[in-house]
Amino acid sequence: MISLKVISHLLDYPTQELWDNRSELIDALQEADELPVTQVAKLMAFIHALTQQELLDAQANYSELFDRGRARSLLLFEHVHGESRDRGQAMVDLLNQYQQAGITLSSRELPDYLPTYLEYLTLLPITECIEGLNNIAPILALLGERLKQRGSDYHALFDVLLCLSQSGLEASQLTAQVEKEPLDDTPAALDAVWEEEQVTFLGEGTQCGSGKISQHQRRFAQETTVQYLNVGNSLDTGAQK
Repeated sequence: MISLKVISHLLDYPTQELWDNRSELIDALQEADELPVTQVAKLMAFIHALTQQELLDAQANYSELFDRGRARSLLLFEHVHGESRDRGQAMVDLLNQYQQAGITLSSRELPDYLPTYLEYLTLLPITECIEGLNNIAPILALLGERLKQRGSDYHALFDVLLCLSQSGLEASQLTAQVEKEPLDDTPAALDAVWEEEQVTFLGEGTQCGSGKISQHQRRFAQETTVQYLNVGNSLDTGAQK
């Protein structure tokens, strides 16, 4: 899918290369026949809005959106497994599937990074590509609605991905849920996560730290809730096929 490849580039960290090749992205979308005209127009409008910014401003905005807190993380398994041990095995399974498709990641690349997963899907037959998108549709809807309520233009990309998934899901179905979520990128919430991790580390293998661990876990629960999504094993199931 041409449009899927374009979106994978748009969801990655903004670079000068993207700015230099924006016209090529527009030209590619004009040849995409897998999307309604209205969805193609959304992508074109996003490209224009993004690349009209100064690159440094776009990079700062990207980091603010996707790198602070966990709610809008582009690491897919963050929304399914969090920091559980299941995440490690899911990573291995997905990485094996990439290797079978001829994709080699660097040691610093994580296989559940959404742009990487979308690149992988573009190599599959159309039915498997759509199925792969369908597997992560609940995550796409959640991220899209969180970005929309944040006032970010990036939400349009997730609307298009949901359209491509043919899942019937729309981000607006999660409006009420997202409105009730506490922010997880405030200074207090970020401090609580840091303190939670530090106390857990210090208390490992001992009993004397258990009281402090519980205390910080309670504080963490008051500051923010973990932004995990109950989607079962849909993504894992897709990765194992």
